[in-house]
Amino acid sequence: MHIKNSLSAIAVAAALSVGAAHAADLPYRKDAPAFAPPPPVFSWTGAYVGLNVGGGFKADNSFGGDVSGVVGGGQIGYNYQISPLFVVGLETDFQGTSLRSNNGFGNASLPWFGTVRGRAGFALLESKLFVYGTGGFAYGELNTPFGSDTRTGWTAGGGVEYAFLPNWSAKVEYLYTDLTNNGGFAIGPQRAKFHTVRAGINYHFNLF
Repeated sequence: MHIKNSLSAIAVAAALSVGAAHAADLPYRKDAPAFAPPPPVFSWTGAYVGLNVGGGFKADNSFGGDVSGVVGGGQIGYNYQISPLFVVGLETDFQGTSLRSNNGFGNASLPWFGTVRGRAGFALLESKLFVYGTGGFAYGELNTPFGSDTRTGWTAGGGVEYAFLPNWSAKVEYLYTDLTNNGGFAIGPQRAKFHTVRAGINYHFNLF
């Protein structure tokens, strides 16, 4: 009986050894990696507010003399990204300026102006770079020795805007503005046609 038990123990040990060796020869199976959700898709869609500063100078013989000065103000707008490549939007801005000229008719100045413009363009570099054209309605106050009045007209230009942080973007923009419409009542020979180049920063409320 003792011999039989010993043989049984030896057989069990041998079987366990063979099983362990066989298991050691099996290929190692790695655990499946934990699921990681994809990063959110970047989009320009949403409202924004911002500030800008730059310079302005006359176009053609506008203002009747040499003129240049500082331009600065704020903007508010809304973008809508209609596809991964195309973005449209609407923006309004209001600017204070130091644009002033001196000529034979006396001083002429443009203390402020504003615009209401559409924007449309392309989203590049994983949608973080917005290259756009812009244009629309413009208005401003023109002061001359003959008096002051609010002129209206149009503006057009373009720019580039880059989202450098979540919810923050920086832009550089050029505008040509023509404020020659004064409702048929002329207060003097000056015309208000000028260029502006400005840099700005925007905060976006729901930018991913």
